[in-house]
Amino acid sequence: MPESKGHLNPGSPGVELERFDVGPGLAALVRHVWIARWQLPPGEVNRQRVLTYPTFNLVITDDRKAALYGPDPKLQVRALSGEGWAVGVLLRPAAGLLLSPIAPAKLVGGSRPVNDAPIEAVARAMSQPSPVGRLGAIIALWLGPIARHVDEGGRDVNRVCRLAEEDATIVRVADLARQAGLSPRSLERLVVGHIGVTPKWLIECRRLQEAATTLHAKPETDLTDLALSLGYVDYAHFSRRYKEVIGETPDKTRGLTRTRARRPKKR
Repeated sequence: MPESKGHLNPGSPGVELERFDVGPGLAALVRHVWIARWQLPPGEVNRQRVLTYPTFNLVITDDRKAALYGPDPKLQVRALSGEGWAVGVLLRPAAGLLLSPIAPAKLVGGSRPVNDAPIEAVARAMSQPSPVGRLGAIIALWLGPIARHVDEGGRDVNRVCRLAEEDATIVRVADLARQAGLSPRSLERLVVGHIGVTPKWLIECRRLQEAATTLHAKPETDLTDLALSLGYVDYAHFSRRYKEVIGETPDKTRGLTRTRARRPKKR
């Protein structure tokens, strides 16, 4: 089962999130597929907090709409109510230039409709108790031909983003350029040209996702130790950047997590 650190408050009551891979044929274009389903009591609103990966999401919703979303360097809060579902395809960085006529930089923090999405086929699959197999086949048929067009530049940007996400020793753009075997200028052109965000954000996103998910899972974590482990020079710098992106201090995130943990579970 693929894992994700973009969703900052997983396990919310009434909301189910499932992820699955779609096979090696789509690996250069698709990271994984996610399914969200929710069923909430009347009048209840559940706010899902997401710090998106520096890449693109194709999302089909139960109101028969499909859109391509660009990366967003700020926390997104999605309010869920009633009953519904959404199916998303978390794409690789190479996908932006292949799926949208709009320059990646113009999709940062925004979206555009996807008129050729298999909306009705996805809706029929979601009406079944176990839609994963059908969804995998639908997405492979839809995106498989596009995946064959990922070129050398696309493979390079996929590799660079994976390095930035997985190598915790990379805390500066110069580190990333050296590991990728590129000059800082070439790295900037590659990343901005394919994704619309800077190489610096690739690194910062990883660190802030790690911080937020750690504080959600382990609110007892020492904040100074966490800041240093993520490569920040001190807690003050970490706290300032965290608040700018997440909208609250690390200490507040930790406090909210403790408060939720003390609440009695609804039966």
